[in-house]
Amino acid sequence: MIIEMLKCHGSGNDFILIDEMGQGLPFSDQERAEMALALCARDSEAGADGILFVQKSQHADAKMRVFNADGSEASMCGNGLRCVARYACEKLGRSQLVIETMKADLEVERAEDVFEGIPTYKVEISPVSFQLKDLPMQLEQDVLLNEKIPDYDTDLEFTAVAVPNPHLIAMVDQKVLQSDLQEELSIGFNKPNDLFPDGVNVSFVRLLEKNHIFVRTFERGVGFTNACGTAMSASSLVTCLYAGNEPEKEISVYNNGGKVKCAVHQSEGETKIDLIGNATYEYQAVIHLENDDFQKFSLKDKTEFTAEAENYLQLQDSVVQYLNTFNEL
Repeated sequence: MIIEMLKCHGSGNDFILIDEMGQGLPFSDQERAEMALALCARDSEAGADGILFVQKSQHADAKMRVFNADGSEASMCGNGLRCVARYACEKLGRSQLVIETMKADLEVERAEDVFEGIPTYKVEISPVSFQLKDLPMQLEQDVLLNEKIPDYDTDLEFTAVAVPNPHLIAMVDQKVLQSDLQEELSIGFNKPNDLFPDGVNVSFVRLLEKNHIFVRTFERGVGFTNACGTAMSASSLVTCLYAGNEPEKEISVYNNGGKVKCAVHQSEGETKIDLIGNATYEYQAVIHLENDDFQKFSLKDKTEFTAEAENYLQLQDSVVQYLNTFNEL
């Protein structure tokens, strides 16, 4: 079997993109999971945080499905959606589309470059819910809003929100951000437990200055990543609620992979978040499978997108220079 692929990333959160629209590949969900486990392994020739499958939609312009590196399917992926937005827009010759995801049809569009020479897309992050049943998180209360988690030995105050991926977010200082606490809590929350039966993404957020934040995220099914799009969106929302940032204004969100911008919109009791950032191509290649075994693959005809990589390095350098003023690494 031969499969065409595109390696891409949003804020350093890297993916393998496979176009099921164009190749007519009738993969089963079991095959998609097996493919993610094999291709995304970091000691493999490809290596990624997940696989983006672009499919035909019955009612939208295209459909996105996301399989994490551990073979599980994610309901949403903001960084991945930007990559799918670019791919689908360029494939269909349009600048605005509606992409079907597991929980919602989301608007995407080409946006002004977040940094010179970097293709940038704005994608809608919704629906948003603070109801614990929507994560799910099992507590004897309906919401968790900037408060301690009962029966957990930590003084941190968390907000739980589904966007629609489940997120647990704490505002912290630099000392806590650089400690091992996030990893310890995240591993505990994502192993079999009564509190989070399906696991949860855990983010530590530091307010740098007004409308500028740093976010570090432990993603369920993956672990620590350079960035998580839905986490950066949810974190921006939490900072509007509890850290003095304002809805309707762009918030610069920095991460280990670079930066994005977010804007929180609230109207008639509903919340939507714009996630604006890069959709960078790394290389395209052809996956050759030996005896149709996903564990036995090789990449052929690899073509690098060198200029895009160089432009993104310049963005990362500018981020490092900015963060250094706040004693960030």
